[in-house]
Amino acid sequence: MKLLPGLAVAVVRRVWRPARRVRILLKGAGLVLVLCVLEALLHEHMHSIPRPPEDLDAPFSTQCQDPRIAASKPRENAALVMLARNSEREEARKTIQNFEAQFNQWFNYPVVFLNNEPWDPDFIRELNASVSGQAIFDTIPAKDWSYPPWIDPAAARQSMAHQATTNVWNGGKESYHHMCRFYSGTFYTLPALAPFKWYWRLEPGVRYTCAITYDPFAAMARHRKTYGFTIALWEEPATCPTLFRAVDDFRLAHALPKTPHWNALLTTNSGDIPWYLRAFPARKLAALWGAAHTSRAGDRWNLCHYWSNFEIADLDFFRGAAYQSLFTHLDRAGGFYHERWGDAPVHSLAVHLLLPAGKLHHFSDFGYHHEPFFQCPGNAPGKGQLPGNEALGTGKWSAESDGAIGCRCQCPDQRRRNNRGICLDRMQRPAAYHRTGWWERWRGRYPYTINIPG
Repeated sequence: MKLLPGLAVAVVRRVWRPARRVRILLKGAGLVLVLCVLEALLHEHMHSIPRPPEDLDAPFSTQCQDPRIAASKPRENAALVMLARNSEREEARKTIQNFEAQFNQWFNYPVVFLNNEPWDPDFIRELNASVSGQAIFDTIPAKDWSYPPWIDPAAARQSMAHQATTNVWNGGKESYHHMCRFYSGTFYTLPALAPFKWYWRLEPGVRYTCAITYDPFAAMARHRKTYGFTIALWEEPATCPTLFRAVDDFRLAHALPKTPHWNALLTTNSGDIPWYLRAFPARKLAALWGAAHTSRAGDRWNLCHYWSNFEIADLDFFRGAAYQSLFTHLDRAGGFYHERWGDAPVHSLAVHLLLPAGKLHHFSDFGYHHEPFFQCPGNAPGKGQLPGNEALGTGKWSAESDGAIGCRCQCPDQRRRNNRGICLDRMQRPAAYHRTGWWERWRGRYPYTINIPG
């Protein structure tokens, strides 16, 4: 037994010889590296997005239809909704005239105009004359366009001043913050919208570049969809550094699982960052550091979201307990004022958290233009344009092309969109059986929508 201390000393000396020490350190570092690689691969596998057995979303229409036939069928309990200022009378009138020409002249859905100030009589007169259906003019209650009781206005204005000096997009505009909060939550509980189940969001200045010859509300109901969109983009990073963490905190507090639909919003599936930044040590450090757009577990949001200036959606979902509970959680967090959380990322994170992929619909057959971005599906060839149809008239349209799915489109140019399709491809992935291959993604070639080439 007396030999043991001496033996131990000898072993320690041998271990701590310089050459042996270097070898041990290298072996330890190699083992750690291997474990990090394996953990990163396992993490990526656990957050992978399985391919569904079939495509879960497809265009509602791939050519013109006779709008008189669609308009003769029962309507949905729906309304068009436009938030506008009195100073936007001209833009609002042009948008409504365009919208009537492309859709509502046949379907006559009501239009609800919202303003946070009393309406100018001239605005009411001109827009009343432009709408084929009923025009409803409502003033937003002051409580829905102001600071909630738990927000200190002075502190909020100080935060906004800082946002303005650091060039946060619209961060210095108090009214813009009120609007983002309004559209994120209190909008859905307005008495003016209480009679309706569906809404279609319009904004002054937008333009529809194709004829819409079917009822999208009826199509949403028939296909059991909840939320419809046109364009997907990256969010401005500086506007919402803590939004994703706040939403993920809600997910954890309510024991909501990480579904493939949720995982589509993570950089784990985006390839935006190298593997060593996705490994556990890097994720843990990012979480402890409070890195922007990162959850407490170190998951990072890829910033993709649907552009919410166009939405066709089921009001019952946004009025429901799950969404309203999420909104209350976010509202209490204060990010609508101390940061510049927008309604677009709030809606996008919510629908990916609370809905399965098959409940979302890309209105890929719509031509939609909101400066500076557009999508335009092009014109279905041959008889798909219903030449000679009395309801559609004899107007001109852009050149027809194979694979196009639009009706009487007048596209801004030959492109089907002027924004990269990366976010759309990522966000549609849980609903796509037909997917973009790595070679196409490497070359920057993304489909126009699921199973339709760009």
